[in-house]
Amino acid sequence: MDDAQLIEHTLSSEPVFDGKLLHVRRDEVRLPDGNAAVREWVAHPGAVVIVALLDNGRLLFERQYRYALHRIFLELPAGKIDPNEHPLDTARRELREETGYQARVWHHLGVMHPCIGYSDEKIEIFWAEGLVYVGHERDQGEFLEVIEMRIADALLAVRDGEITDAKTITALMWADKITSGCWSAPE
Repeated sequence: MDDAQLIEHTLSSEPVFDGKLLHVRRDEVRLPDGNAAVREWVAHPGAVVIVALLDNGRLLFERQYRYALHRIFLELPAGKIDPNEHPLDTARRELREETGYQARVWHHLGVMHPCIGYSDEKIEIFWAEGLVYVGHERDQGEFLEVIEMRIADALLAVRDGEITDAKTITALMWADKITSGCWSAPE
C-alpha cells in the first residue's frame, strides 16, 4: 500500500487547553478518502527514561506516587525534557536529581512513543553505567524512594502486574536484551 493512502492532512488547528506541561489541540483533518474528521491530541515536550546499571548488577528504580491514577508506581528514573535541552543532558540531570547518581558511561538506546493515539510524546531511552553516588537534588515537591532491583525480578514484577508503567516496561526489554548478550548497547 502506498503511504499516501494512509496519511491525514491538517486543514485547521485550534488550542483547547494550554497548561504548564500539556497543550491540548483540536484539528480538522482531511482523510485519505477525502472526507474530513476531527483529531484531538496532546502536545508534550518529550521525556527520557534511564536504565541505570549499578556495579552490583542491579538497576535503580523509583517508587513514586502518580496523582492521575492515585497510586504508587515502581518505575525507572525518568523526566521531562526542558525547552532547548538535549535529551542526554536531561537524562544526566534527572538521574542526579532523583537518585543521587552520576554515570561515567552513557548510551542512547532508542525512542518510544507511549500514547500514539492521542499524544505526540516521545521518550528517549538511555543506558547509564559506571555509577557514582554524589547525592540527590530533588525538585521541590518531588517525593520518591530509590530502590535497587535485579532485572529478572523487575521482569517478574511486570509479569505479575506490579510494574505497569509503559516506559519502564519498554526500557526493561532493552536492559534484558543487553545484559543477556542478545543485543549490544549502541556506541
